[in-house]
Amino acid sequence: MKLFQIEEPDGSPVDPDAPGAAIGIDITGGQAEVAFAVGGNAAVLNDRDGFEVDLAVPALSAAVPEWQALLERARLRAERALARPVTHAVVVADAATFERLQGGAAEGDLVLLRTVTPDQLPATEKRALAAAILAEDLAPPAAP
Repeated sequence: MKLFQIEEPDGSPVDPDAPGAAIGIDITGGQAEVAFAVGGNAAVLNDRDGFEVDLAVPALSAAVPEWQALLERARLRAERALARPVTHAVVVADAATFERLQGGAAEGDLVLLRTVTPDQLPATEKRALAAAILAEDLAPPAAP
């Protein structure tokens, strides 16, 4: 009989208390965009065929549960694309939605690192990409 040991790729178990990835979410249009950055290079995350997630942005007057559902779907898209947990985000939105976003994020266990308005970001790049780069900068460091 032969015995073998199964390990994580780096040889150590994953710490369930370690912070997950930080993403950028742009909800200034009719459909939210989700992006992730590494080393200051950002990319928009898309769904795989057959696993599409509807990221329709609710009306400004929508209740907190609708905003929570949007943030949860955005996180789901990112977790599927990255194959790792997502725990933090920077969201680009109109200032009128900030309070609802805070409530929705808290209910959905997503830490909002910052909410920014479009005019607070460089006009030279897509908002979701700029938010992802900001999220990378503001994210808590991973445990060693």
